[in-house]
Amino acid sequence: MKKTKTGIYGLDELIDGGFPTGRTILVSGSCGSGKTTFGIQYIYNGAELYNEPGIYVTLDERPSLLREDCLNFGWDLKELENKNMIRIIDGTVARMGFPTEEEFALPSTGLDIDKLLLEILASIKRFGAKRIVIDSVASLGLTLRTEEDIRRGLLKLNYLLGKAGTTSLLISEIEVDDKRFSKYGVEEYIADGVILMHYIGVGGGITRALQVVKMRGVKHSEYIHPLEITKRGIEVKRIEQADI
Repeated sequence: MKKTKTGIYGLDELIDGGFPTGRTILVSGSCGSGKTTFGIQYIYNGAELYNEPGIYVTLDERPSLLREDCLNFGWDLKELENKNMIRIIDGTVARMGFPTEEEFALPSTGLDIDKLLLEILASIKRFGAKRIVIDSVASLGLTLRTEEDIRRGLLKLNYLLGKAGTTSLLISEIEVDDKRFSKYGVEEYIADGVILMHYIGVGGGITRALQVVKMRGVKHSEYIHPLEITKRGIEVKRIEQADI
């Protein structure tokens, strides 16, 4: 099976070398667990380390703020955008109906999964994107009325992204004590893999952690691994490296 390396320190060895190429992976976690950093690091590493163009669809955070935050890790997204290795699609304007200065954006007439797919597929065709991140599924689901609509929309998204040959991440937010792995409780069944990111109370403090819950066709670690967000981005540690 062909693999797509994440380039995230300590992660690829937990999933037998990388994500299965052409599959869709769900990344879920509570607020502050590092989901957006994970998604951007995956796109950045693809462009910078593996010469794989990527698309980051942001539905929650303005692209200008994402670029600014990434400079704290030494990731110059704008430079890679200018080289046509990264494309950020602004979906925040579609939700709020505001104008945007971004070159690539969804129409400000409202967020629609079909319009999103058309924009993504057009971008894939134009510059050969190999990696896609959609942040987040929770925002996308706000435009869909029923669980059946959400399931149908996500199935369409998963199918078309897979057919396009991209290895894609869907970001989903869950509550700290949620027993589900996703916002709507259906994403984990549609995705080919599930990575859960969360906070764990240890003693009097809080530790970030990561667990590979599911990864179809890949032998993977089933343990919960501590992680740190450092100046280089996310670093996944072995269990014996946990600071407890």
